[in-house]
Amino acid sequence: KKNMKVALDQFIKQAETIYQGKILCRIVDFHLPSLGAIIHEFSRLQEMLSIIANFERAAVLTDKTWLQKAAEIEGKIIPSLTIKAFNLAQQTEAEPWLDSPGE
Repeated sequence: KKNMKVALDQFIKQAETIYQGKILCRIVDFHLPSLGAIIHEFSRLQEMLSIIANFERAAVLTDKTWLQKAAEIEGKIIPSLTIKAFNLAQQTEAEPWLDSPGE
């Protein structure tokens, strides 16, 4: 729970002044968060949604197929954010995609 709080605090602080941002996420060794961390994240859901609105594109690099699918589903749920998943080795493809015009 504490790590989740620290991570969310840092992300929110850094993202507050971003407009039409782009983010590249590398997810390696993903472990499901504890119930306490999930509850903490949900308690800040409104704050997180307002910050997510500052971003227009996100590229997710991961070696887990289920995380790739989950990321792209999340992109369909959040209308202001386009998310595309890539394999870990595809960073050279992900970076130009982030800078390309909308699909």
